[in-house]
Amino acid sequence: MIDQKEIQSRTIGELVAEDYRAAGVFKQYGIDFCCGGKKTVAEVCRQKGVPVAELESNLARLDQMPARQRLQFNEWALPFLIDYIVNVHHTYVQEKLPQLLEYGKKVAKVHGHAYPETITIADKLESLAEELFAHLRKEELILFPYVKELWKAKEAGETAAAPPFQTAQNPIRVMEAEHEFAGETMAEIRTLSRDFTPPEGACNTYRVLYALLEEFEEDLHQHVYLENNILFPQAVELERSF
Repeated sequence: MIDQKEIQSRTIGELVAEDYRAAGVFKQYGIDFCCGGKKTVAEVCRQKGVPVAELESNLARLDQMPARQRLQFNEWALPFLIDYIVNVHHTYVQEKLPQLLEYGKKVAKVHGHAYPETITIADKLESLAEELFAHLRKEELILFPYVKELWKAKEAGETAAAPPFQTAQNPIRVMEAEHEFAGETMAEIRTLSRDFTPPEGACNTYRVLYALLEEFEEDLHQHVYLENNILFPQAVELERSF
């Protein structure tokens, strides 16, 4: 349930953490709830030209909707949340990015002369893949194991070993910067593709590429949101508790 008191001073990330259905409301207004999750409602409304009262009204309607089986990510133990992110979102990236690269190159080769934006999209996918594959490895080999060790030590009442990177905040800053790059790249691809709308008479590969791109962006937003707004802040808090 969204607390309507002083909603303008609340951040986008806080509201989505409180009720994940708020992400759908923000998406309607083109508001980034993952990389832009640290901005306040008032700040985002000014930037987007969105009437605050209208946004507040739509958020209030969430209380009238059936909750269904909402996942309370912010209530999960950190090791469980990490496993979920790896098994769901990291696996998705590893499976879908090679497909996107393949389709992107094919569409650019066949249709680049008529639609030069497809060449740019293919190039941006190459950069995105290089960044994301390295990003996933760093999380799985460096940051995530450390957070799990912190949790294990806390549960056992033991002292956590000092990491080689001094504090979790150092790799987290790197991860957040890489999230920004990924989010900005997908936003650029969305613009280039006219909101993932293939031209009239586009071939099946062209259509599949744009459909996959839209699906990939949706997954990326939730993936980044879970890390930036739930996992990372809780990991920093956990580390400070020692």
